Amino acid sequence: MRPVHPKKEIERSLRYLEQQGWRVEPGGSHAWGKVFCPYPGERCRCGEFCICCVWSTPRCAELHARQLCRVVEHCAIHQGTPGQNEVHQNRMSEKRRTTDG
Repeated sequence: MRPVHPKKEIERSLRYLEQQGWRVEPGGSHAWGKVFCPYPGERCRCGEFCICCVWSTPRCAELHARQLCRVVEHCAIHQGTPGQNEVHQNRMSEKRRTTDG
């Protein structure tokens, strides 16, 4: 069990990444942690986007949370997984409902 991120928006995105199979590892020098793609290798853009830093105190937590989700959504192999667009659309509409009301 990993520690909870102090920013709720980022924590929500980290849970989404974990549901998609990405590994979240807390710790690091300047970052809160890092996320790692479950598909490292030549087929996934040669590992160029397979690691992403998670900041502990970003200037805008909501923007950083969206950036983390985009890393998953733009993953070359992940995009080919059936049903992923539906998962993303459901997640976004759920977020809008919780934000609006």
